[in-house]
Amino acid sequence: MSKTTLAIVAGVSAATGAAVTFLSTRAERKDSITPSLSVAATPTPTSSQPPVPVYTQSSTAIIPPVDPSGLFQYGFPGPVSDLHATPSTTSAFDRRTRNPYWVAEHITPTSLSIRGGDRRHSVFVEDPTIPTKFQAKLHDYYRSGYDRGHQVPAADAKWSQEAMDSTFFLSNMCPQVGDGFNRDYWAHFEDFCRRLTHEFPSVRIVTGPLYLPRRDPSDHKWRVSYEVIGNPPNVAVPTHFYKVVFAEDGKTGGNVSLGAFVLPNAPIANDKPLTDFEVPIEAIERASGLEFASKLPPQRRKRLCQEIKCSVLVKEYADRQKSFPGSAPSKTSLPAPK
Repeated sequence: MSKTTLAIVAGVSAATGAAVTFLSTRAERKDSITPSLSVAATPTPTSSQPPVPVYTQSSTAIIPPVDPSGLFQYGFPGPVSDLHATPSTTSAFDRRTRNPYWVAEHITPTSLSIRGGDRRHSVFVEDPTIPTKFQAKLHDYYRSGYDRGHQVPAADAKWSQEAMDSTFFLSNMCPQVGDGFNRDYWAHFEDFCRRLTHEFPSVRIVTGPLYLPRRDPSDHKWRVSYEVIGNPPNVAVPTHFYKVVFAEDGKTGGNVSLGAFVLPNAPIANDKPLTDFEVPIEAIERASGLEFASKLPPQRRKRLCQEIKCSVLVKEYADRQKSFPGSAPSKTSLPAPK
């Protein structure tokens, strides 16, 4: 019996900058490799499958002799997502990894045209809305070898100083490889998202980390493994990052062009096509445990990379620095920046 499987195999090689590979329409075999991130059709039940146990409540009322929920008198264990809204971002924080689950932003042609903020006046800061014992700390990144990688870039929030400053909370950061990724391909990708406002009046973007399994070459088993930085080790280093893009046509109840992308936290060659990293939105949902478009009906959905050309424009790091106030890169705007 065959099934359709859409999968992303994590290829995180710092030497090659390998990205995400799709496996599609594979025959189901006994020795087939389980993908690290997949969307699979539900198999047809067969007589050889064990029955699924079903809990049925007894019709006879029984007064339990125990009260497990009594634990809550001492406090709720969690998890708690620390939902945080700022002028330029809305985010949910993962206390275990000291990274965000997701950070959402909204950009428009107007918001990107206003120059009210200057990056030279912004500084990285620990997020006081996160309980101290769960915060990522500035010293966690010190000599770690990783950049404090914005999930919502500062260049998307130039419309006010407060908006720009709010992108510098460490709750908007994850450890990212610098050369070849955060300062290069990832920056070009952020620029692509801004250039979408040349085609769409409203663009919403959700960005976050992923921790995908890799197959161990020694025993061929799949494992999730990632570095943790800090002293003591506090902040997880994601293996991948995702972006889910909602490009809105501006009409009430109108169409939304959806784009979903997964990139490895590793150097990526600038000539790598962006479409190589395009994935089904369901694949990101399965890997992250999140849902992004559950209230968006299928008839309003369009595929972003079928509506416009999904590609990056390469602008060297030094040139981006010159075009953006302050010391960090500016990622400019589609058709090429004016």
